[in-house]
This record gives sequence, structure tokens and C-alpha cells, in this order.
Amino acid sequence: MRISDRPAGESRTQTGPHDLNRNSLSGPASRKLPVPPRERRPALAALAVLLILGGALATTLLIMRSGDRVSAIRITQQIGAGQAIPAEALQEVQIADSGIDYVAWRYRDQVAKTFAAVTLLPGTLLTEGMTTSSSEELGPGKALVGLALKAGQAPAALTKGDVVQVIYVPGAGRGTGAVQQRVLASSARVHSVGSPDRPGSGLVTIVVDAALSPTIAAYASTGEVALAILPGES
Repeated sequence: MRISDRPAGESRTQTGPHDLNRNSLSGPASRKLPVPPRERRPALAALAVLLILGGALATTLLIMRSGDRVSAIRITQQIGAGQAIPAEALQEVQIADSGIDYVAWRYRDQVAKTFAAVTLLPGTLLTEGMTTSSSEELGPGKALVGLALKAGQAPAALTKGDVVQVIYVPGAGRGTGAVQQRVLASSARVHSVGSPDRPGSGLVTIVVDAALSPTIAAYASTGEVALAILPGES
């Protein structure tokens, strides 16, 4: 028995447009995970700013310090330990103020009255510890001996300040086996090489013990002395 005029096929539930929208909003695609809020770290940000400022300040200081120049003394020729420092061996140079106690150029006259405490090589920037007011090398018990050497009696690279052996070399006129070669001084200091008016003349002045100077001078007068450099000695 029918209780409604609606056909039997329409008794099924129909889905309208509003129902479609309701179903689509409740689907899986519409479900989003909650996004956590960003965590702010003000301490790290402040530290980064401080590091940047510190680096900029250090760079500025380095640039400013590099502009500070001072006049210092540079050695232009080799000076052996214990030898007097001549005024002509001093040169003025401008260097950066690095805090090292380089001797200022204004003290050059005082430096010229001192002696080298160590061997000074050309190009050395002079410090106070490299000089001394007295010289053991030229003090009591020492003597200066001049030599007039010929080719082959001294190394070609001989320079002021070198430490050498003084060797007795018998002349050809003494006969074979008459006198053997021997060392007259095992360690002598070269005081000067040549002279201003006679460069390359073979003139060499050495510092030796006063007790040895008569023998060395006697053999030097006959041309029977030769010099040998001792590498590594200073």
C-alpha cells in the first residue's frame, strides 16, 4: 500500500549541492597539520652583531697602526763580533712601529762609538742587544796584524768579520820536506779587507792573540801565510 505519491525509485536519499560541499570540507585534503611558531634567539643575533663590530674595529686598528712609521738603523756591511761599528755602516730606514726595540736613527752617533756584540750581517735592523760598550775582541791580549796576500792565499769571498785559520805555507825556496805546513792561529777574526785607496789589493788585517802576532807577522813578510775560512763560526 502506498502512503506517498513519490515514486518508489525516489525514496532513496539524494545528495544535494550543500551536502557535497559539507563532505568535501571534511575530507582528508582539508586537514592541515598545525605549524609551530618560529623560535626567536635574540642572544645569538646580538652575538653575531658583536662579532661583526669587533672584526671591523680590529681591521681599522691594523690599518691605523700600519701607517705609524719610525726611523731605525740598518747595517749595510758585515761587522764581526767585537769589532767597532763604523758610522759608514749605518743607514736610516723607515719601518712600521711593531713594538720591537730597534735603535732609533737619532742615536747613530752613539752607536758609532760601540762594538758589535754579535756578528752583524748586511740588512740587519739594529737592536740595543746587538751592541756593547766594550770589545773583548780588541781588548787586552789581542793584536792587529796586517797581511799582504797574493792570489790563492785567501778565499775570494773573504769579508770583514769572518773567522779564519792562519796557516803557515813554506815557500818554494825552502826545499822539499824542510818545513811542514802548520796552523799558526786556529781562530782569527778578519778586521778589514782591502783599503779605500787600494781595493782588491790583497791587504787583510786580522785580530789574533798578542802572543802569536810576532810569528804571524814574520811569516807574512815572506809571503808564507794563507787564510782559510771556518764555515759556521761567527
